[in-house]
Amino acid sequence: MDITPQEYGEMCKAAAPHSNVKVNALTAFVVGGAICAFGQILLETYMAFGIDKESASMWTSVTLIVLSSIATGMGWYQRLARHAGAGTLVPITGFSNAITSSAIEARSEGYILGVGTKIFTIAGPVILYGCAASFVYGVIYYVYTLFAA
Repeated sequence: MDITPQEYGEMCKAAAPHSNVKVNALTAFVVGGAICAFGQILLETYMAFGIDKESASMWTSVTLIVLSSIATGMGWYQRLARHAGAGTLVPITGFSNAITSSAIEARSEGYILGVGTKIFTIAGPVILYGCAASFVYGVIYYVYTLFAA
């Protein structure tokens, strides 16, 4: 059966679920913003207890990661992500969710060969390309500062 690219495109459009882009974008913005606002509240709370800003920032990140991991383990994060979409992916909580989900799925295979080897299946490429991009940007910045002075 020969199908032209135009016909294939039309078939894909017909089979794909229709979504309201404006509502989805607004929901993602609101949920992502709410997660970030909660992080800001945590930061201000830690600082109100006398913790310096750098340490409070670290504790805020740790708290968001732990809460996201707990929510993932309880199945709450997936329910939120189903409705909020990308709003749950962008903050640090989305990264925590990705790692925790991989660990939960692999735990039936054991802690070493399951969890230990598969925990970074989803997050691994993010770490790899993030580190690689940081290196490239660092080299560019270094070379730029050599000749900019």
